[in-house]
Amino acid sequence: MKVTYREAVRAGLREALQSDPRVFLMGEDVGRYGGTYACSKGLWEEFGPERIRDTPLSENTFVGAGIGAALGGMRPIVEIMTVNFSLLALDQIVNNAATIRHMSGGQFSIPLVVRMATGAGRQVAAQHSHSFEGWYAHIPGIKVLTPATVTDAKGMLLTALKEPDPVFIFEHAYLYPMEGELDEQAFPVDIAKAAVRRPGRDVSIITFGGSLWKALEAAERLATEGVDPEVIDLRVLRPLDSATILTSVRKTHRAVVVDEAWRTGSFAAEISARIMEGAFYDLDGPVARVCSAEVPIPYPKHLEEAALPQVVTIIQTVRAMIGKG
Repeated sequence: MKVTYREAVRAGLREALQSDPRVFLMGEDVGRYGGTYACSKGLWEEFGPERIRDTPLSENTFVGAGIGAALGGMRPIVEIMTVNFSLLALDQIVNNAATIRHMSGGQFSIPLVVRMATGAGRQVAAQHSHSFEGWYAHIPGIKVLTPATVTDAKGMLLTALKEPDPVFIFEHAYLYPMEGELDEQAFPVDIAKAAVRRPGRDVSIITFGGSLWKALEAAERLATEGVDPEVIDLRVLRPLDSATILTSVRKTHRAVVVDEAWRTGSFAAEISARIMEGAFYDLDGPVARVCSAEVPIPYPKHLEEAALPQVVTIIQTVRAMIGKG
């Protein structure tokens, strides 16, 4: 069945609400308005304001309320409008959600799911174009998911709700209108493993989230030139599936990491380090990274496109790596 990414998210929300009375959704404009990205459209009318709760514009407060509800036995889904607003809730996330199980000696768990839009490419300027999922992957005590397909958009949400500890889902905002085949046979969706989206033999292109589709397009174009890339969709940044990455690199002997975050301190640097630690002697050359330019993301379309990783940039990086550039 072909659906959009936002429809897949909505289907996951609806199924969760129907199957478990402990589940409720809360966040800014998720109710009567139907969500900033229309992911909860129609759910307020179907489930009512007790289970689809509009919140004040105070991320620290409603993320904290979600943590409290989870401690009380509920299964809250907290929607933060965009990733930059999540910075207002960092105290609740870092000092409470991620630590309470540890600090209580395992007596308490936080079965909380937090969803948020991430990424650039929509001309929403510097304050709403961040890619901070790598920051969150730095924090022990939480899981970090980056669904890039419609199947993962629905399935990862449903699997996350069965977790005893906090799960953070980063939905690239550029993907919401994207259409794809929803594979119900893939459920339940694994939230611990990376996926090989395109097998290949010449170079491993490793990426996640919105950059997956750029990587796949680049791989298909390179294939017409006689280059056979393998594309790895990380899907889960914490815990990171190092085994799938290293298996791929040991086969192809080359690696290009595509990450929409800024290069300095990026998650791409973590992946590069793990490859160097685990597959150094299998490499035919240094790991390459394709990241965003180290500037606040510009508003003008042509400048925004120039600042972000693009298909042509990935192609040029691979060509240079294999001596065809």
